[in-house]
Amino acid sequence: MEYRVHQKETFYFTLKILFTVVVVFFAVSALKNLTALGAEAAGPTAAVFVFYAVFIWLFIWFQKVLLIGHLKGNGVEITASQFPEAHEAYRKIAEGLQIRKIPPLFILQEGGALNAFAVRFSGRNYIAVYSEIFSMYESAPEIVQFVLAHELGHVKRNHLVKRFWTLPSAFVPFLEAAYSRSCEHTCDRIGAAFCGEKSIQGLILLAAGKDIFSKVKVESYIESAKTNNTAAVKFAQLFMSHPYIPLRIRDLQNQ
Repeated sequence: MEYRVHQKETFYFTLKILFTVVVVFFAVSALKNLTALGAEAAGPTAAVFVFYAVFIWLFIWFQKVLLIGHLKGNGVEITASQFPEAHEAYRKIAEGLQIRKIPPLFILQEGGALNAFAVRFSGRNYIAVYSEIFSMYESAPEIVQFVLAHELGHVKRNHLVKRFWTLPSAFVPFLEAAYSRSCEHTCDRIGAAFCGEKSIQGLILLAAGKDIFSKVKVESYIESAKTNNTAAVKFAQLFMSHPYIPLRIRDLQNQ
């Protein structure tokens, strides 16, 4: 399946690699300089550095343990015997992306929220789709498939692995969010490669909800977003992991 990687994804990932190397280099250099001053000076500082590094790693690990526990403990896994049509469509998307180890797919009920996510834990990928979206499979299968293809796109592009190994670059303001937004654009394009025009409806669904999304006039929505694109809106975007939905729609329209 052919798709175009968003032009900024490679650029921001290159910056993340660069800053990761820089951060690690200065950290190692600082420890070496402290060591040269003697054990009395180096010991406590190195201990503090190691403590915080381990604390951050354990915090991230613990958060993932809770998430995977919630996913496996409460979620409904989509299999060949549980929602077989959706499972077959999911399998075909994964095969189309040449993903050899297809991630387990779960449905989660989250109080009517519209979301889906990919997570990696202990060397294995998992994908979850919220029930409010999956409940549309019979009436609008292409929209649900767009969401599933988008999440599989994160697996295909190794976004979760790349973010883990470039974690030190998160110290650079706004870089992590910018990289995340470019990844979202790429995954939208992957979803569109499978679902075509229905992909835009999938994004409108996230903006308006499943009860009224079909009534939203796309062009009016985009024009209104342009009018509302004030300095405050642009500034807020710097902190966000996902692009504004009108920007995501415009990107797909320009493909």
